[in-house]
Amino acid sequence: MPKHNSANARIKREYFQYLKEAMRRDEASIDAVAKALSRFEESNRHRDFGRFHREQAVAFKHKLDEQTSVRTGKPLSRATAHSTLSAVKAFFFWLAGQPGYKSKIAYDDANYFNLSEKDVRIANATRQPPVPTLDQIKHVLATMPAASDIELRNRSLIAFTILTGARDGATASLKMKHIDLVDRVVHQDARDVRTKASKSFRTWFFPVGGDALEIFTDYCQHLRDKLLWGNDDPLFPATLIAIDESGGFAPCGLRRENWKSAGPIRKIFKAAFEAAGLPYFNPHSFRNTLVQLGERTCTTAETFKAWSQNLGHEQVLTTFSSYGSVAPHRQAELIRGLGINNVQEPASHELKELMAAVAKLHGISMNNL
Repeated sequence: MPKHNSANARIKREYFQYLKEAMRRDEASIDAVAKALSRFEESNRHRDFGRFHREQAVAFKHKLDEQTSVRTGKPLSRATAHSTLSAVKAFFFWLAGQPGYKSKIAYDDANYFNLSEKDVRIANATRQPPVPTLDQIKHVLATMPAASDIELRNRSLIAFTILTGARDGATASLKMKHIDLVDRVVHQDARDVRTKASKSFRTWFFPVGGDALEIFTDYCQHLRDKLLWGNDDPLFPATLIAIDESGGFAPCGLRRENWKSAGPIRKIFKAAFEAAGLPYFNPHSFRNTLVQLGERTCTTAETFKAWSQNLGHEQVLTTFSSYGSVAPHRQAELIRGLGINNVQEPASHELKELMAAVAKLHGISMNNL
């Protein structure tokens, strides 16, 4: 069975170029598309894309039902199947308009990659992600050692993440010059920092309490005063590996280079939570923690808008729709507190504006609320 098709490889390169230059997709998104197309080719025995037929799409859907996840060993989730099929469908829809393929592929044939409506609902179902509490994060910080440069970096990394909610990709690329300890602000400059969608914004430290601010401040002073690092040095440097006394390779300090990816950050988080006797929470989950804190702290639409902007969201509705799910235990507290004997105050002007914005987003008339 062939494992490569040169014609397919050529047209895929053109498609990836189209996604990058015309559709402005990032490398991670394009890699996901490449993985989906690779799955289809393997299932279809690397037949030429020009010989595509709707039956191949149907067969591929059945094949996905039989596949298991490499990571979990369980059947592929409906979400994975949906994203895979959507990527392949988009490719064939584009391919149907390309020279040499127009007469061979019909646009409507791409629709045969669609999952059933039931499976799409399952794939798009909102699930409450695991979110650490502030007390759990503070416990982790309290249990982390801080004797060596590496340990100081690791502890400060977790403190910094809860102070700022910065995404791990951005954190891995930050330099000392992006931190202003006087104003307690991080300048996430897309010219230097790997921010989402290459967007530049400033993040002032969130008022999370505990020792996080002191831990991070002491770490920055340690880099400048003890290690004599400057503005162009990394904020969270990669680990220096050298030969130890036994002749093996071992971590021995910090290297004046940024991490190439966010992988090491997630490993540090995993080790820290496990050492503290807690389940693993990834760096991104801290953003959910901060949103939940903002929901309890902010008393007006304006303050929540500022909180939202601090997370890098241009629209406050992004914070509500993507991160703003109320935790089940908090949901129960709020509902139980709304007794029928409670005196209901008229909605404030700011709350009305927020309700109107949400209604507009979903195409609902305020008269129906």
